[in-house]
Amino acid sequence: MAGDRYRLLDLLVDIPGQRVERDGRVLDLGGLSFQLLAYLLAQGQRVVSFDELIGQVWSPAVVNEETVTQRVRLLRQSLGDDARRPRYIRSVRGQGYQLGAAPVPAEEPVRIRTHMPWPAVLAAVVLVLGTGLAWHVVRTPRDAPRTAAQELLDRAAWYAGMGQRDNDERAIALYERALVDAPDDSRALLGLSRRYSARTCLYNAGYEWAGRAQMLAERVLRASPNDPQAWSAVGYARDCEGDLPGAIAGYERAVLLDPTDDASRASAAYLYQEQGRLADALRANLDMRGDPSKVRFRDIAVARELELMGFTDAAEARFRRSFLLTPDNVFANIGWPAFLFAHARPDEARAAVAEAQAHGTKRTELAQLAGELALVRGDRAAATVAFAEAKALRPDAGMPATLAALYAETPPSPEWIDERIAQVRARLVDNAWPPARLELAVLAIARGDRRTAIAAIQGAVDAGYRDAAYLRTTPLLANLRGEAGFEAALAAIERRVTAERQRVLDAPWCPPELKATL
Repeated sequence: MAGDRYRLLDLLVDIPGQRVERDGRVLDLGGLSFQLLAYLLAQGQRVVSFDELIGQVWSPAVVNEETVTQRVRLLRQSLGDDARRPRYIRSVRGQGYQLGAAPVPAEEPVRIRTHMPWPAVLAAVVLVLGTGLAWHVVRTPRDAPRTAAQELLDRAAWYAGMGQRDNDERAIALYERALVDAPDDSRALLGLSRRYSARTCLYNAGYEWAGRAQMLAERVLRASPNDPQAWSAVGYARDCEGDLPGAIAGYERAVLLDPTDDASRASAAYLYQEQGRLADALRANLDMRGDPSKVRFRDIAVARELELMGFTDAAEARFRRSFLLTPDNVFANIGWPAFLFAHARPDEARAAVAEAQAHGTKRTELAQLAGELALVRGDRAAATVAFAEAKALRPDAGMPATLAALYAETPPSPEWIDERIAQVRARLVDNAWPPARLELAVLAIARGDRRTAIAAIQGAVDAGYRDAAYLRTTPLLANLRGEAGFEAALAAIERRVTAERQRVLDAPWCPPELKATL
């Protein structure tokens, strides 16, 4: 069965809008959970096997049946479905899953507008008129000159390249406008995909935007399976969703198809870094085929890799220079204060946070860092405010929500902490990001369970976490310092980092500035 909107019992599912409603109330459902539901709806009531779901929903990431089972459990929770007496999704023992009722096409409502909300249409019209294009109605005639359509996309790309929230929204409005007249235009689809991902990754919007971005990029891939830009956009969307293996697969495929794609190469390098592959990350970032300055996050990524491998002076010089020279660069505005904090320079870090915020950077990472700095100076009230701000900036992010609860004026109950620990454990099934395990450690400390907290830290290290300086400095883990297991985790980081550092120093591509540190 094929369609855009479905009725499943009392649910209304809008596939293009990635929206699920029950009795007019929007359910909190996005990302992989929505994609799983959308695929099941497209299959009617037939039983869908684990292998098919893995191949159609998770590909190119490599997962197992347990991953599928956990995602179905999360989907059921979002829908309010009881696994013991399911209404929407049934388990078929040894086979897979099927819908609990036959989905039917939903009757399309009368629409006054198409493809995007009226405020977005209005914004697009205002912007289009501002560029001097001769359009006086919302819908461009299909026989409009090609030059006008091209200019529209060029203007969208121009806004997208400026790297600021307002301009990102302008680019989105223009890309959406372009798709009104050309729904299959690959340039518009991929441009919009990347801007939707940026909403999630750069501007604190929910994960559902990255899910929409992935669907747009995959539309292009269905028509052009070897389009490197589409693979890059898939990588970026999965990156923003927290799907580490899927993101790497997308970026690597893009670089394989187009070796000049420095942005995808640098993005893959960042994820190598998260996996603890520091030498691989640095080599990829140094192997730029074009102008490295065009990859906005590349200098900060190199600085971070140098920092983690112990080339502290070289890292500091890069962080400081980027912070001073590119005040509109969100990566620089986060990287420099974080470096200062991890290296036990709290007063400088506090000043850098304030300056970054004055630059216009509103990021949950900065607000969380402000909270940790407040705890360092013993100001719990300021930490409470900062952690609440971090959560407000990114309500669906795990650590900010946990910290906002733990440091609220009224502390959470032990039962809340236990429930939160269970939720975090469930998320970790699909989340390959090593830092995600730190949230579990913080919760376990709040519950007085040091063994679980240390095990979470060790799990993060095993998964690739390499920031020993932060672990030593953050007040969030202060209760673990001196514990044998915690110190063993730090020692494991040091051993692995030493090996990565030596790989770099022994490599023919090692920069002279690093060899000079010997």
